[in-house]
Amino acid sequence: MTSRPAQPIAAPRTGPVSERVAPAATAPFPAALAAAVERCWSKAAAPSEWNLTREQFQAALERSAAKRFPDRAPDAKKIEAHLDALHANDLALACACSLGSPAAWDFFVAQFRPELYRAARAIAGYSAWQDANARELADSLYADLYGLRESEGCRKSLFDYFHGRSKLSTWLRAVLAQRHVDEIRRSRRTEPLEDEIGRENAEIAATRAPSPENDPQHDPEHANHLAILQAALAAALGGLDSRDRLRLAYYYADDRTLAEIGRLLGEHEATASRKLERTRRDIRARVEASLRDRHRMSEVQVRSCLECASGEWPFDLTVHLRSARKI
Repeated sequence: MTSRPAQPIAAPRTGPVSERVAPAATAPFPAALAAAVERCWSKAAAPSEWNLTREQFQAALERSAAKRFPDRAPDAKKIEAHLDALHANDLALACACSLGSPAAWDFFVAQFRPELYRAARAIAGYSAWQDANARELADSLYADLYGLRESEGCRKSLFDYFHGRSKLSTWLRAVLAQRHVDEIRRSRRTEPLEDEIGRENAEIAATRAPSPENDPQHDPEHANHLAILQAALAAALGGLDSRDRLRLAYYYADDRTLAEIGRLLGEHEATASRKLERTRRDIRARVEASLRDRHRMSEVQVRSCLECASGEWPFDLTVHLRSARKI
């Protein structure tokens, strides 16, 4: 197995704007659509252990129709055609996972984890370093799929934004690709990936084939920023809760999978992913606070300092997490 990159201060991954808005309330279907709903329910064939009710599935169908026809009230025939074209089995799985069914989650992980890893590798690249980043990209998605955000005490799952018009595997690849692009844009300070006629931004292209001119190690501030960043990261790691440190040690130092971590810590695989994501955000917040408050850095200097973590840098995370394994 390849070792993961020792940079748990990566920026939190956020989805497209549409993912950050809670699903709107939808009107119930008229009685004329009862037969179409029944056909979708039969096609979905949700196993009983998922504990998904017909009413919960119909609510997902109503959200899907509202998404397809947002600005007007279509006639029943158009809605029926839309329902008949849906991938009902994938929609049922997404709905059951969103509702927190353990059996549905187990099925999703078993069926889609290999696909997620393949998609992430295709997006991020196939070198040893890129493969480690790809696995982290795929694993981090579990947290949002399970639901990190809460509104009025309710979990908000990314699955709520899957409406069944495409295959679930296709939708997952699109989410991963969007998040990868979002991270590139963030790291390049929102520079466009292409110009107005579709040519790739030369500055971004240059990062794929580094030259002495754009090598960050030629920056005279690089060594100083690197030392400051390492000290801030070490302090942030030292201030973590013992179980959070142990979870990081299993993931980054021991290269264990989320399933293995869950078994070792007695928690669900999705819970392990969610807590890892929260810990990464906590570490980044602590590091940024240290750079601003202790080292009196400006926002520009903070960004420049954090860019030291965007490539391979000599921070031995294993040393700082070694003691966590003894808990």
